[in-house]
Amino acid sequence: MIKQLLGKLPRKPSSKSSSADGGTAQADGIVSAAVAASSVNRGGRAVLAKHAGVGGTLPAYELLPSFRDVPSSEKPALFIKKLGMCCVVFDFSDPARDVREKEVKRQTLLELVDYVSTVNGKFNEAAMQEVTRMAAANLFRTFPSSRSETKPPESFDAEEEEPAMEPAWPHLQVVYEFLLRFIASGETDAKIAKRYFDHSFVLRLLDLFDSEDQREREYLKTILHRVYGKFMVHRPFIRKAINNIFYRFIFETEKHNGIGELLEILGSIINGFALPLKEEHKLFLVRALIPLHKPKSAAAYHQQLAYCITQFVEKDCKLADIVIRGLLKYWPITNSSKEVLFISELEEILEVTQVAEFQKCMVPLFQQIGRCLNSSHFQVAERALFLWNNDHVRNLITQNRKVILPIIFPALEKNKQEHWNQAVQSLTLNVRKLFLDADQELFEECLTKFQENKAKERELQDKRELIWKRLEEIAASKAVSNEAVLVSRVRSSLTIPSTSPRSPVST
Repeated sequence: MIKQLLGKLPRKPSSKSSSADGGTAQADGIVSAAVAASSVNRGGRAVLAKHAGVGGTLPAYELLPSFRDVPSSEKPALFIKKLGMCCVVFDFSDPARDVREKEVKRQTLLELVDYVSTVNGKFNEAAMQEVTRMAAANLFRTFPSSRSETKPPESFDAEEEEPAMEPAWPHLQVVYEFLLRFIASGETDAKIAKRYFDHSFVLRLLDLFDSEDQREREYLKTILHRVYGKFMVHRPFIRKAINNIFYRFIFETEKHNGIGELLEILGSIINGFALPLKEEHKLFLVRALIPLHKPKSAAAYHQQLAYCITQFVEKDCKLADIVIRGLLKYWPITNSSKEVLFISELEEILEVTQVAEFQKCMVPLFQQIGRCLNSSHFQVAERALFLWNNDHVRNLITQNRKVILPIIFPALEKNKQEHWNQAVQSLTLNVRKLFLDADQELFEECLTKFQENKAKERELQDKRELIWKRLEEIAASKAVSNEAVLVSRVRSSLTIPSTSPRSPVST
């Protein structure tokens, strides 16, 4: 009881508290100076081990009082002081340097996280300004050049590259956790905070998605999603900024570490689009999402991309034709593993495609599927044949069999007779039986036509072989006299006139 009464009496500031306040003021001043001189520091970032005092001395980087040890009325001011203290950024390239100071900062950051989670009362503008300043000082930086920067886009493979782990992660993780809880807090007024979490802050946050450290990208994904949900005024700008990242990745660099995380965010955004879809959203699908199938590294983010594409088709079934034709435009030719991914995505799209939209694109679609059926890579052929295991896709095909069967029948027959893989042959026989059971008359017509075409091909092949044999005979007869053999382009494709060994060939 006596201690509580004494605690309420005004006390003379102790030398320790004075030095702590002075140290905070010095820290604020030095951080400003460091930011101004950031061009000469590592990666354009202010890196401080300790803040220098007057006369070259190094004032102690000490813990400020805990929030539990001060009255509630003093907590907002202490919160701002702690934020200023955490604006000092240490160099983690040497783990043995400034170990004590780094731990002091980490403990301070953990206190800030706990305070934001339990605070009662709205944050004022001064606190919001300091929060964004502290986050900017710790998070916003230029990434060091990685080995992939020196490689051409065609030789870059995100799955093969060894990711670089951020050495400052012990501090960055807590800063990200603090920022996430601050934005998600009910005590953060969006109307006031939007002036500090502005377009510039969002752009620099998006730049961090190129980090090679997946742990950082996971935090960024959650934070950007919270920003998008809390600040409605920034939503169009965020979508446009993500578009620009995609454009640069697709058409310029083909190098970016955070495409998958950005697509995950967009997946939930697209899910919340109101109907009917705005023209802006449809343009985003056509100009950004569909061309994302083009880069060689598409396998790294294909799952998230396929989800976004399918969300659009579920929202508006009329987009199915546009999406399927877009897939066909970027269909891989020499990359079999990527082709398997495309067929899987195609099945997901067809599951939500209506008959009317399916009929618009079924001819070019099954021309491509026919080529997949005949692929020498058994996984491609097998995955294409698995389309008939999907009930909805099989129903679409059965309803439109009069158009589809004549297109793919030659591919089925070729697989049955020539494909090297036994599993592919077995699946081909199953698909043939499905068509035979559905429409025997149509199947017989296609079989007859196929046999007629094969007979014509054999006849044409025999003619070619006869022409080449005749040419060889003529060339052999002229070899003795070294006389040139001239053959008419038109006539050589039909027949060679019978000539004596010494008569010239007409041209």
